[in-house]
Amino acid sequence: DMQLICEAYNLMKDVLGLEQGEMASVFEEWNKGDLDSFLIEITRDILKFKEDGKYLLPLIRDTAGQKGTGKWTGIAALEYGVPVTLIGEAVFARCLSALKDERVNASSVLPGSSQKFTGDKKTFLEQLRKALYASKLISYAQGFMLLREAAKANKWNLNYGSIALMWRGGCIIRSAFLGNIKDAFTKNPQLSNLLLDPYFREQISSAQTSLRQVVAQSALVGVPAPAFSAALAFYDGYRSAVLPANLLQ
Repeated sequence: DMQLICEAYNLMKDVLGLEQGEMASVFEEWNKGDLDSFLIEITRDILKFKEDGKYLLPLIRDTAGQKGTGKWTGIAALEYGVPVTLIGEAVFARCLSALKDERVNASSVLPGSSQKFTGDKKTFLEQLRKALYASKLISYAQGFMLLREAAKANKWNLNYGSIALMWRGGCIIRSAFLGNIKDAFTKNPQLSNLLLDPYFREQISSAQTSLRQVVAQSALVGVPAPAFSAALAFYDGYRSAVLPANLLQ
């Protein structure tokens, strides 16, 4: 969730050239709809925060540490053979951020894209909102795939709807979205993947074109969006009846 929000912020800043006040307004608006959540709310507040009359965010060093929960999830995903790709990319993004000195050096010698964004800002912001929602849905679908596989291997009897409610009750990922997940598992406790629930299937169907536009634009302009890109790659892989693993075999 945090990596996706950071990528959305970066695309607003480096693709659209929005000022921090404008970005804060966007997140404030997003928090009134499907993306209503604690993390979107505090992102708005972080963007607004000033110290001595200056925005604080640009003064914070762009290197992130980690407590290990993402790494443990990634290790579990590899052990159980479940493609939890978004959390993996989020962990690797933190690892890459830690290479500050190397990145500064590379920025002066490695060429990037010369292409600039030429579209409509308002249209792209709406595509970005839908892409964020779609990617979040895909990430949670992956997480519940991991829970289901672990339950099968360890003979656990997990109540997935209750797990979603527990997160909504007292966790930094708490959001209105988790209520929809609870509803999906209440309707079908044997649901194999959240993307196949009728409600979420409709949501992802209406948002996938926006996700494609955001990933394409980030690639063309040269702004990294690893979690958005991983979400789209997983979606296209999951919906593929035939994959090239035959050649791999």
